[in-house]
Amino acid sequence: MHRLKLVDEKTNPALPINHGMPPLNMKGKAVSAFEFWPGWIFYAPVAVQWIWYGIKYRSASLPLIANPGIELSGMVGESKDAILSLAGERAKPWILPYVMWEKNTTSAESQAHQALSALHDAGLGFPVVAKPDLGCRGAGVRLVENKAELEDYLRLFPDGARLMLQQKAPYNAEAGVFYVRYPEEKRGRIFSLTLKYNPFVVGDGQRTLAELIDDDPRASKVRHLYRDRHEDKLNLVLAEGETFRLAFAGSHSRGAIFRNGCEFITDALVARLDEIFDDFPGFHYGRIDLKFRDIESLMRGDDFALIEVNGASSEAAHIWDREASLKEAFSTLLEQYRILFEIGDLQRKSGHKVPTLGELYKAWQREKALVRHYPSTD
Repeated sequence: MHRLKLVDEKTNPALPINHGMPPLNMKGKAVSAFEFWPGWIFYAPVAVQWIWYGIKYRSASLPLIANPGIELSGMVGESKDAILSLAGERAKPWILPYVMWEKNTTSAESQAHQALSALHDAGLGFPVVAKPDLGCRGAGVRLVENKAELEDYLRLFPDGARLMLQQKAPYNAEAGVFYVRYPEEKRGRIFSLTLKYNPFVVGDGQRTLAELIDDDPRASKVRHLYRDRHEDKLNLVLAEGETFRLAFAGSHSRGAIFRNGCEFITDALVARLDEIFDDFPGFHYGRIDLKFRDIESLMRGDDFALIEVNGASSEAAHIWDREASLKEAFSTLLEQYRILFEIGDLQRKSGHKVPTLGELYKAWQREKALVRHYPSTD
């Protein structure tokens, strides 16, 4: 049975930030022409297609049952814990362990003490990654390395909301793997593989962090993300050769750098995911965010750990590669939603009840109300 090998950063904290990833080429253009367009513009073709498929299939809600094991198929408002809890005994060892905590009105110090006890009982300890149970695009994700940071996170977290304290991965390398398996099929396929790089700057002993961000071809394009996040360190002068990570969460909207990794898709990796999702009932479509030792191990289907499993609203994130064309991005998204409707139609034919768009709207409103109160993202 697979077991996580707790090595790498745990035993060697001096490892490079993106250790295990293929070399990141930053030469050439910094971003694509559409990389930071407003979402309402970028997703307009998907909205038009959705309306057309709603007419064709006589239901605009079919995507909400593509993953019948997940609330609203994971389109919005889904619980991270509920999704990961679908895993059976064979799939669980591939998931980074975690504990859940519901924020209450007692002091942050008291809750941090109790949460530490829960972590200890689960055989876990610092560092952990704190993240909201309901949320998307990296909202509220923070690396927590000690009790004081845990207290601070809990102090900022909204009362009554649930959060996940997940063991930090033993690997630095990260990918988003979009996996699709039609109902009744024995094998799935990897629709997309995206490599996620933590952005960083390197000190020269002269410039401040703010100046390094402003002088970096890509970081300067999203300087508002990095400046707000590191407001208390902007005047820091980094020593020559010292690296400073600008973002921890592997989310494009939070400043991570995405590269198309489809060339690294292998039959061995597909077979491993088939094995895992054989024991993951009710999941057919979505993106698996995972950490891995190195690209060779990932291609063999070994030495990786699932962080999250995202459902119907997740993206084939390779479209955010700077070399992607607008035509490629649109065709990828339209292909995604074509598949989503097809799977939803098959699920309806097998007897699954189709939710209403009103239910989707209520879940979106609930999630939106929570997200605005989450702590800032690392």
